[in-house]
Amino acid sequence: MDFSKAIEDNLHNHLFISNYDRESFKDVDLCLGIDEAGRGPVLGPMVYGALFCPIEKEKQLKEIKCADSKSLSEKDRESIFEKINEENKLCGFAVKSLSPNVISTGMLGRVKYNLNELSHDTAISLIDVLCNQEKLNITHVYLDTVGDPHKYELKLSKHFPKLKIKVAKKADSLYPCVSAASICAKVTRDTLLKNWIFTEDCANRVYGSGYPGDPLTKKFLDCNLDNIFGFVKLVRFSWSTAGLKVKKSCVAVKWPDAFDENDDGDDEIIDCTEENDQGGRKEAKKSKPKQSKLANAVANDKNNKSILNFFQKPQKRSLASTNAGCDILSGFLSSRKLKLCKNF
Repeated sequence: MDFSKAIEDNLHNHLFISNYDRESFKDVDLCLGIDEAGRGPVLGPMVYGALFCPIEKEKQLKEIKCADSKSLSEKDRESIFEKINEENKLCGFAVKSLSPNVISTGMLGRVKYNLNELSHDTAISLIDVLCNQEKLNITHVYLDTVGDPHKYELKLSKHFPKLKIKVAKKADSLYPCVSAASICAKVTRDTLLKNWIFTEDCANRVYGSGYPGDPLTKKFLDCNLDNIFGFVKLVRFSWSTAGLKVKKSCVAVKWPDAFDENDDGDDEIIDCTEENDQGGRKEAKKSKPKQSKLANAVANDKNNKSILNFFQKPQKRSLASTNAGCDILSGFLSSRKLKLCKNF
């Protein structure tokens, strides 16, 4: 399979579907196994694999030596992955790569998107693509658990009530289709990691497996930490392994909310730069930030100041609170002879 698209663009997520023989799966009940590779590493993408085959032929996956990818050598995994691609009348698969940039941005965003939620949504998207986009007659789905198996199973069942779904611990060693999916995911991740294209200048490009305990990975992190810009894009900067190094060695900056609920819209930006080499602190510098015309207008009109608070602080809101926010904005605009369309 050609992964060049994900190699050339390693900032975004990518989906790949194998070249399976469509006629062989037409009007046939299929089972689907889903597993991931690269959940724990501090470097590189996480990859989800989903492999399907006729229910009555699932045992044939064992004949091509499909097993839990962690129990196989790299050479064996690559050999089995080639057979899976060749046996396109027996099985087909899809893999989705999640870039370290997307993972970390989500985890550290103002609205947190944790790894479990990301994993669940990725599995749901793969099932949706294969069932609805590829029109495959999948009836049974088996997954390795992420979090509580029962809760995960209920969540998936609500999305796909017609499917028989089983979430289990160590499913990759219990169900051949999950074992095969784990191999597809692992080989894909290894390929993307080995062929990573750096857009930054790196003092050291030898990074090992990407796991925090790997000596080569540790050395890579130490050699490629900029005290202003942090790590290169290969690094999941939301991982504690990376975060602790940033906190210890990088410049500290405080980013206050320009329009907090309890202030008067006149916040100051404070430079908390630390001289790590000398162990001292520079005197804080204060300067008023430049504000947009809208920001100035809202700051001057204290009755309408809540507008920016409402729209600049994303969070889960009820329909009533959202309508209230729209009413506030409508009043602000109408006072300036403008109109707000609520039908969106």
